[in-house]
Amino acid sequence: QRFCPRIVEGEIRFNMIGDTCTGIIHKKPKDGGISAVGGTGSIYTFYKPDAPEYATIMSDFTEKDIPSLMSNLELPNEPLPLWWTADFINADPGAPGTPCTMDKWIVGEFNCSCVGISKCLPAYCKADTPNASFFDIPVADLMEATYLGNLMGQKALSVLDAVKTKAPSAAASKLLTRIEAVKSAVTMGILSKEEAGSLMSKLFDV
Repeated sequence: QRFCPRIVEGEIRFNMIGDTCTGIIHKKPKDGGISAVGGTGSIYTFYKPDAPEYATIMSDFTEKDIPSLMSNLELPNEPLPLWWTADFINADPGAPGTPCTMDKWIVGEFNCSCVGISKCLPAYCKADTPNASFFDIPVADLMEATYLGNLMGQKALSVLDAVKTKAPSAAASKLLTRIEAVKSAVTMGILSKEEAGSLMSKLFDV
């Protein structure tokens, strides 16, 4: 690619659960390709979140870039996705294959809508493995996948707990009061369900 020629060297993916990185994957396209999507012959190398090779970009991304990005999106108090990824392409100006002179990376993609768990790839049915199943996942990989699922659950609970303890805004309190008033009117027979539905639609501008 013209503006990111080092894509042929591969890209790195941070697997994220909320604000916690759970692992790094270096994804190298097969020779002659630029796509490192699973199942295309690309080579995956797995690293721990504290891998020294990626210490600088890890600290910059998790401690500086994420808070700055959420603030610029006017979402500083919103939770991050439970399972998402950030892909980075080496932006060093040198030609592919030459030593890097700077630690510079470009985000190629944020993904939170279609993210798999790489350790479960043995269960991925392909043309050469049409009968692959859950039971083909090695025990060690299955344990790691289970750990990830448990961590997602813990993060989800913390998000829900934060919402429960957070007082609603004045506008939200007003809306809730009106909803409860309509529900009570139906219970007491003052309004029919159809009349209540009409009022609810007006409340939400539907």
